[in-house]
Amino acid sequence: MTVMTTDAGDLRELTVGTGAGGEQLGTDMVLNIGPQHPSTHGVLRLRLVLDGERVISAEPIVGYMHRGAEKLFEVRDYRQIIVLANRHDWLSAFANELGVVLAVERLMGMEVPERAVWLRMALAELNRVLNHLMFLGSYPLEIGAITPMFYAFRERETIQAVMEEVSGGRIHYMFNRVGGLKEEVPAGWTGRARAAIGEVRRRMPDLDNLIRRNEIFLARTVGVGVLSATDAAAFGASGPVGRASGLDLDLRRDEPYLAYDQLDVPVVTRTAGDCHARFEVLLDQVYVSLDLAEQCLDRVDRLTGPVNTRLPKVVKAPEGHTYAWTENPLGINGYYLVSRGEKTPWRLKLRTASYANVQALATLLPGCLVPDLIAILGSMFFVVGDIDK
Repeated sequence: MTVMTTDAGDLRELTVGTGAGGEQLGTDMVLNIGPQHPSTHGVLRLRLVLDGERVISAEPIVGYMHRGAEKLFEVRDYRQIIVLANRHDWLSAFANELGVVLAVERLMGMEVPERAVWLRMALAELNRVLNHLMFLGSYPLEIGAITPMFYAFRERETIQAVMEEVSGGRIHYMFNRVGGLKEEVPAGWTGRARAAIGEVRRRMPDLDNLIRRNEIFLARTVGVGVLSATDAAAFGASGPVGRASGLDLDLRRDEPYLAYDQLDVPVVTRTAGDCHARFEVLLDQVYVSLDLAEQCLDRVDRLTGPVNTRLPKVVKAPEGHTYAWTENPLGINGYYLVSRGEKTPWRLKLRTASYANVQALATLLPGCLVPDLIAILGSMFFVVGDIDK
């Protein structure tokens, strides 16, 4: 707004009410969502500029949970770094530790026993199911539907029971080791795991039918928060977020590690790129992972032999560098390992899925309304520890 004032008989022009940064006239309001908010999945802060209830600009501000894990890797040996990598995405702990040991094994040129390879794949797929079920329950909760959370946690507990039996942990499994796994699985475990998979598969329609075509859920998610394939690729989005926008990329099929090249890995994609597409990809991937885990367990039952490799008391990776990446539940995780021939990494850099995915919020949120902001934020399926590391 421009007003005219007088000063010693002279007219003077004065601009007031410029809003944020002096760039826009009006009464724009700056609003912080977080760093403590139910829909931010951790300590994430969004700095929003609002015109009424419409978002004009959005800036994700990260770093509130930064633990300096990458620097801590440099003073921990190759056995100890697993416990650190385990924690940045606390819903994908097995996948995190798997990526680190794959990088170390690749640098050392180490062959892992075949039984360990197939057990790793079975456990990784079960961990993927656990991750997805958490978001399938929490996302509807964030936009007002409480019942799906109960169904999702019922299925999670079924899978958690077999994961806890095999590793002793419910969240941080610490079951991978350089050269294989910590120990052999308990007698009869594969049968119990297969029974748990069958039980979850039979009961998944309870959750599916409740939410996928729910008219209130459709109204809140269809056409909301559209991320185009071009933008998804530009931001480096991957996993369910990228595939919901039409990016047909899955490392298990396209750059296979472990023994994924011996499996037919169906890749779930959508083209709409909206909140509902992201939810549907996550939901359908649960069915895929249950099938893959069952195939891996069938293969484990036909294999005998050790599940780990005998290592020296002090593990030292030879001088050099390598990059290992895995298809984690939330997207592509990369591990760049540099060694100077010592018992600790000289450098271990993490490329985490959530960090890339959450950057797209700066493009997705402008133009939306505040209630839609919560729906969009929840549909990006990130863990803040995975952003901040």
